Amino acid sequence: MDRSALKTLCLVVALAALVAVPALAAYAAEPPAAKPAAAAKPAAPAADAKPTAEEQKMMDAMMKAGTPGKPHQDLAKHAGSWDLAVKAWMKPGAPPQESKGTAERTMMLGGRVLSEKVTGDPMGAGMGPFEGFGLSGFDNVTGKYWGTWADNMGTGVMTSTGTCNEKTSTCTFKGSYMDPITKKAKHTRMVEHWDGADKSVLEFFETGKDGKEARTMEITYTRKK
Repeated sequence: MDRSALKTLCLVVALAALVAVPALAAYAAEPPAAKPAAAAKPAAPAADAKPTAEEQKMMDAMMKAGTPGKPHQDLAKHAGSWDLAVKAWMKPGAPPQESKGTAERTMMLGGRVLSEKVTGDPMGAGMGPFEGFGLSGFDNVTGKYWGTWADNMGTGVMTSTGTCNEKTSTCTFKGSYMDPITKKAKHTRMVEHWDGADKSVLEFFETGKDGKEARTMEITYTRKK
């Protein structure tokens, strides 16, 4: 290679270096791209954070609804063992069918509900002993007593609600159950009168096709001594 060509080559290399070096220096000085920041997690509520006024109102309402009171204490007085004398009228004016039974009443769910297990004489020829189970309580929200009843005479349940008059020692309930004949809801009225702490009479009334109300059953409870 002659001197003229060599000189030209050196000049080209020098010019390339003059262009490349500043660019490399600028790239080296540029900081690396930052990674996207992770989404901030919501702060956990403090362990001693006070509830809001709305939350406190809800908690107070729940506590009031679930706390047993005087009506539940009155129900607890009925706990124990009882003898039953039952009269049932198949139709108005006919003599009643009479039978006997026993009931065991026990408070449950922390003194909120009274359970009742009943056994009695067979209700008809060829039938085994009668068995029934009921629950009674007082709803702080509605301000009413409630009851449920199921027995081995059927597969459904009767529900009822009512009130009690402490001055007259009387409780009045209205209930309903599904009639197996009409397959429609049948309504009944129940009145229980207490004669002291150890005896009560529970009467059942239903309205017939003629629109007249008639007594269908009477159960006398006597506390076992």
